Amino acid sequence: METNKFKKWREKVLKPFITINGERKSIFTTLSNQKIESTYNNQGDPKEEFPGEYPYTRGIYPSMYRSRLWTMRQYSGFSNPEKSNERFKHLLEQGQNGLSVAFDLPTQIGYDSNNEIAQSEVGKVGVPIDTLADMETLFKDIPLDKISTSMTINATAPILLAMYVALAKKQNVPLEQLRGTLQNDILKEYIARGTYIYPPKESMKLITDVFEYCSKTLPKWNPISISGYHIREAGSTATQELAFTFSNAIEYLNSALKAGLSIDEFCPQISFFFVAQNNLIEEVAKYRAARRIWAKITKEMFKAKNPKSSMLRFHVQTAGVTLTAQQPDNNIIRSTIQAMAAVLGGAQSLHVNSKDEALGLPSENSAVISLRTQQIIALESGVADTVDPLGGSYYLEKLTDDIENEAFDYINKIESIGGALKALETQFQENEIEDSAYVFQQELENQERYMVGVNTFQEESTENITFQKVSRREIQQQIKKLGSVKKNRDMKKVDESLRKLEKIANTKDNTMPAIIEAVESYSTIGEISDIFRKVYGEYSPTY
Repeated sequence: METNKFKKWREKVLKPFITINGERKSIFTTLSNQKIESTYNNQGDPKEEFPGEYPYTRGIYPSMYRSRLWTMRQYSGFSNPEKSNERFKHLLEQGQNGLSVAFDLPTQIGYDSNNEIAQSEVGKVGVPIDTLADMETLFKDIPLDKISTSMTINATAPILLAMYVALAKKQNVPLEQLRGTLQNDILKEYIARGTYIYPPKESMKLITDVFEYCSKTLPKWNPISISGYHIREAGSTATQELAFTFSNAIEYLNSALKAGLSIDEFCPQISFFFVAQNNLIEEVAKYRAARRIWAKITKEMFKAKNPKSSMLRFHVQTAGVTLTAQQPDNNIIRSTIQAMAAVLGGAQSLHVNSKDEALGLPSENSAVISLRTQQIIALESGVADTVDPLGGSYYLEKLTDDIENEAFDYINKIESIGGALKALETQFQENEIEDSAYVFQQELENQERYMVGVNTFQEESTENITFQKVSRREIQQQIKKLGSVKKNRDMKKVDESLRKLEKIANTKDNTMPAIIEAVESYSTIGEISDIFRKVYGEYSPTY
């Protein structure tokens, strides 16, 4: 018997279809030709929740992947912009439908490639971007109005966004058509990762400037991807991952409100970034709990009226810390299980790590295997054919409730301290993460938990893995290119734009227009960062 509540929900569901290679698939059946419904519910339960409805436990859209698959991204960037551009094009040809850019360490902390501090790290963990010229090369022959781009960048996020905007202008792409995400989450850098530059208060000012700029200029762009990924990679539990991430989110919301923005003005553009770890059911429960937590925070704490403000949209990356140098082929299986958890949990986009990343940068072949992993899950496994396929499992539902409740206990404790900023000043989050990491490591060493190939089923490795390396010659090429750009640019425009930026940085005005002007003059990332270092100072932990 169909209840009125179920009927009302069903009427909202779009006609189910997905697009594969330009063709629509509209019939969903099992391999035995059993019809698959869009969702399955306990219709007699008055507390039954439905996908696409508050608090979104079962998914933020009524038909989820039946209407549109998640965005398949592979986190890429290495050596120099030329090689990274080639990798981007190759992955797009293989069916990837979104770009995810990895930047090298000097770019992340605001140093040019020719800086003595930076030279040993140029191109090692991502692509070096010194000036707008590098961004032009990175996206050569890639139309920005046709692709969604995610940029994993934090301390220098406003500068990289400014370069992307400047590049769009050069391509004559209307800014309102730009789609993508800027990580731009500086609080987790102080807590778990370390690629900060300026003190927290001043960094929050830059983040709020990006919020305001995007809300007025880039309506399809996510100005922040609040990250639990790095918190979990540092050793936190699943509960701590959510709690510390959402405490940071509350801090960002409060900062934006203090700057004069309204909650429904910028909140629909906020996205999140979580890890997918090894315990499949716990991870699925974590994502379901996360949607519920965010919905309650935005609606109950911040009184959001726009339903889109309460919809948790998130990207997932499989867990880098679970990749092992021993028996690296095992990493394919680990990453597949983790990717499956992300899909069963309703992620909006996904990156699958490659098997050789415990040894070095992923080879082209291993990156394609990771992309194929997503495609097989999407098109062969059947888990995308119905919404929230594990919903209703006694174990999953109990775990979802427990994670939500425990996460809120942490969130309330941090709020009682004075919020995420105050808490990180006392190293509260860091200490909690360190304690959890220590316990887990002890469990591994005592074989209370297993890691195949590391503390059980060990064997001598005979496999000869070839992985991507960055040569000294490639580093020198990047430095030489930077020298050429600096030699041929209009120094009068550079000096004028940097003086203007310094003046703006000393006020409460939004810095984004001045940053865009500076990158358009081909000012370097180091020169722009040094202006902010001069005005804001640099952050040094006091412990």
